[in-house]
Amino acid sequence: MAVNVIYKTTAQATGGGRNGHARSDDGSVDVNLVVPKEMGGPGGEGANPEKLFAAGYSACFLGALRGISPKVGVKVPDGTTVQAEIGFGPRSEGGYGITADLTIDLPGLDRAEAEKLVAAAHEICPYSNATRNNLDVGLIIV
Repeated sequence: MAVNVIYKTTAQATGGGRNGHARSDDGSVDVNLVVPKEMGGPGGEGANPEKLFAAGYSACFLGALRGISPKVGVKVPDGTTVQAEIGFGPRSEGGYGITADLTIDLPGLDRAEAEKLVAAAHEICPYSNATRNNLDVGLIIV
């Protein structure tokens, strides 16, 4: 599968990986990284890869909803939100894995139109395409 790249960005992690720092090349993302207590770390102020993934996936999926809307003939309502819940844990096959559930709120949209829009967005969203066949993504329409 070829991708016609139209944009690239770079970020670098330093320190202890999950306990360290990450910064994008332009400085617009500049975060301290802390391992949560649930994962054996100190917890406290800071982000982790799962938080960053959740922020990215939710924003990307909302963009996909807006991008595909004219093609499927369903208007994205004002006040639409996408919440991504990312889970982390050991895999039965060994190593670690993540889970992803997207909760999509399309206020005032009828169920059939919401399902049509969400399904179409899931087909074009880069995060959905990157995770397809690698993890199950739950799509919850509220």
